[in-house]
Amino acid sequence: MKPIQTTDAPAAIGPYSQAVAEGQLLFTSGQIPIDPVTGELRNSDIATAARQVLTNLRAVLVAGGADLSTVVKTTVFLKNMRDFQAFNAVYAEFFTEPFPARSCVQVGALPKDSLVEIEAVAQRKER
Repeated sequence: MKPIQTTDAPAAIGPYSQAVAEGQLLFTSGQIPIDPVTGELRNSDIATAARQVLTNLRAVLVAGGADLSTVVKTTVFLKNMRDFQAFNAVYAEFFTEPFPARSCVQVGALPKDSLVEIEAVAQRKER
């Protein structure tokens, strides 16, 4: 098991790795909408939050030898399921067919009162 760390995504806010590589698989921790440059939460609306989360997720994937095209599964945690359609519109800006498998659930609360958090499993590219 190899921990993955990049400064292009926010540092972990607890005792966990941004991602862990195991063989050809990469498992990311949940990403929230923190701007890694400013440290500010970009959480004014679901579209802004989702774009920041997916940008952070992409940075972690790249650091681990994967990218959005190699993601096989995502898990999406929404603060409010009423944001589902607006979230999907942003998600479709980042992922193309064939889309990864996905679960999407509404949760009671997320770290720093985020509107969305996403984790992923990806296949690492041959190195």
